[in-house]
Order: sequence, then structure tokens, then C-alpha cells
Amino acid sequence: MTVRVLHIDDDHRFAELVAAYLAQNGVTAEHAPDGGRGLSMLDQSAYDAVLLDVMMPGLDGLEVCRRIRAKSNVPVLMLTARGDETDRVVGLELGADDYLPKPVSPRELLARLRAVLRRAQPGAVASELRVGAIAIDVNGREVKVAGARVELTGVEFDLLVALARRAGRVVSRDALLSESGRGDAMVGERAIDVHISHLRQKLGDDPRAPRLLKTVRGAGYVLVRDEGA
Repeated sequence: MTVRVLHIDDDHRFAELVAAYLAQNGVTAEHAPDGGRGLSMLDQSAYDAVLLDVMMPGLDGLEVCRRIRAKSNVPVLMLTARGDETDRVVGLELGADDYLPKPVSPRELLARLRAVLRRAQPGAVASELRVGAIAIDVNGREVKVAGARVELTGVEFDLLVALARRAGRVVSRDALLSESGRGDAMVGERAIDVHISHLRQKLGDDPRAPRLLKTVRGAGYVLVRDEGA
């Protein structure tokens, strides 16, 4: 499963170059050409990190960062052609996780992105995941609950991994389709609900009053970090 980032930048050519390089290294970058569109995409889907340009028309990167931080802890790497120290300080004070001046090499950008993910969201790149009593061996495609192995279908496993990598965060149905690599005709949004129901049963969650894998009406699903939450 690839890491998924949102690149908010009015420089289309730069965004294309970054996306092409990241794709070769297991990172899918989706592009938003302005701050408003970027905020809308963040509301509609789940991302592992945001690459955010500072100098954009309309909503600039600093304002976008402020609005992101008001409702999300997704890692933010700010990018700017400006070399002014004040901009860097303001960006970091607003909650940016890192700050890179343009022009930046895609190789350095990837290295800094990976470093931010390791610090802020280790599950996004980990091959072994643990959420409460659930232990997932991503490479071995094995799941255990309280030490007992649980047999899942391929779709159920992929959906669980997508949710576990973002435990505690709501993941939309659209995002689950993309994140699990199941955007084919066999698995649509309606089918996701059925697979989630089966997944609950296999994980030992109460389908009538789920405490582990919860539905957020109109938004998607969330795998809670603490079943008592």
C-alpha cells in the first residue's frame, strides 16, 4: 500500500515533476491547484501528509496551514520560493512540521517527507501495525486479535490495513477504495459497507453497537485506538 499525500500548489509543472518522482518511490501525490480546493479535498478524503506551497493566489499557504491545524494533525511540509526567515518561523508557529525552500530536489523532498512520517505517523510506512489487541503483519498478510489468528478475505485485509494506518482518524468510503487499492468494479461504496460489517464480526466487534470499528454518519469509518473511547 502506498503513502498518499496531497500537494497544494499553483505551480502545475512542479506538481507534475514531484508526483512523477514520488510515484517511483511508493508515494501517490494528488494535486490541488489552490488553497480552497486543497481544503475541500482534505475534507473529503484521508491523506498521510500535505505538501503546501506558501505563495498562492487567494488563500496563501500560511492561511491554509492555519485552517488545516484547526481541525487536523495531518503532517504538513511547507514549500516556498521565499527565503525570508520570518515566513519559515510563521509557518512553523502555525503548526507546519517542516519547511523547504524552492527550488528543492525531489530526492530531498522525499527524504524529508519520510522523516516527517516516521516522527508523526509511523503507521503510514510500517510493515507491522498494532491497534489495541489487533496485530497486523502487512507483508505476511496475517491478522491476530488478542494473539489469536483471524482469517480475512483479501478485501477485508486491505480495508483493515487502510483503517489501521490511520487509526483514530475518519476514513471516507472513497478513500478506503483508493487506499485499499480496490477501486475496481467488484468493490463499490455500497460493497464497502458489507465488507466492514463482516470485518467487525471477525474482529469480535459488536455490529449493533460497535466500539472498535465505528461508522461516522456521512463521513466514513474510524478504527479507534482505544476500544474504551
